[in-house]
Amino acid sequence: MGGVHHAELAAYLKSRRDRIRPSDVGLPTGPRRRVPGLRREEVAQLAGLSADYYTELERGRGAQPSTQVLVSLARALRLNGDERDHLFHLADRPIPPAAHGPAAHVQPGLLHLLDQLTTTPAQIITDLHEILVQNPLAATLVGRPPALRGPEASFVHRWFTDPDARIVYPVEDHPHHSRVFVADLQAVAARRGHDTEVTRMVAGLRARSPEFAALWDTHDVALRRTDHKRIVHPVLGLIELDCHNLFSEDGCQRLLWFTAPPGTEGADQLELLSVIGTQDMSDAREMSDAREMPDARDMPDADELGRQQA
Repeated sequence: MGGVHHAELAAYLKSRRDRIRPSDVGLPTGPRRRVPGLRREEVAQLAGLSADYYTELERGRGAQPSTQVLVSLARALRLNGDERDHLFHLADRPIPPAAHGPAAHVQPGLLHLLDQLTTTPAQIITDLHEILVQNPLAATLVGRPPALRGPEASFVHRWFTDPDARIVYPVEDHPHHSRVFVADLQAVAARRGHDTEVTRMVAGLRARSPEFAALWDTHDVALRRTDHKRIVHPVLGLIELDCHNLFSEDGCQRLLWFTAPPGTEGADQLELLSVIGTQDMSDAREMSDAREMPDARDMPDADELGRQQA
């Protein structure tokens, strides 16, 4: 590695920022906009960084960006695979895997669709149910993902190893979700050819969860495409919704969104989500289970993240 190309990195970030229109990422255009693309503070907001830190990057100064920061910038700037790889090259960081894990590069087609879903909760997840990106309504509905790596980043893994992961669903629905998760994981394992990541997860879950082991031995196989869910929200109570999945062409990622039939109580509750707001939801969940999911505003500043991961 030859070190960070600060000037080239700064120019590249600005060029990618200039090409994105606010409407492309769900932001209002506003009558006084003087730049053709996004403002610096808007990119920082989308990436969960401080505006000062991002400004320093575009000025060609500051510490080497961490892998986490680069992943966030690639998503905020809607970079395709080649553009993301170039960003990592300029920052002198190893390129992370393209399809798997919490640091996976979100496939542009799914990300474009997510940008259009402004009135319904939606998120993009990996085939192991690791949340890659959410819209604000999804964060309000189910909470932000915990900052975990490895198998624990998978909601399926936490479902069978952490009782607190199940509080989002009514207790009487837990057996159904367990069966669905295991059947889905069986299909993913078959598609991936039982690669190391899946094999280790399955072995770990079999050792830690008798429930998982028993369900795995049934050999039921079914990708989850649609489902009817009852979600326990700390403010709105029980919400009945339909959950839909759109798979990427390679099956590694999924766009997941929630709807409710017009005129139902669930539809009315979805409308209230935008009024409640993400922060109110987080406060309510913190009071109910003392497990506040990390907010970008509560995370270490991006330059601190860079020092931690350097």
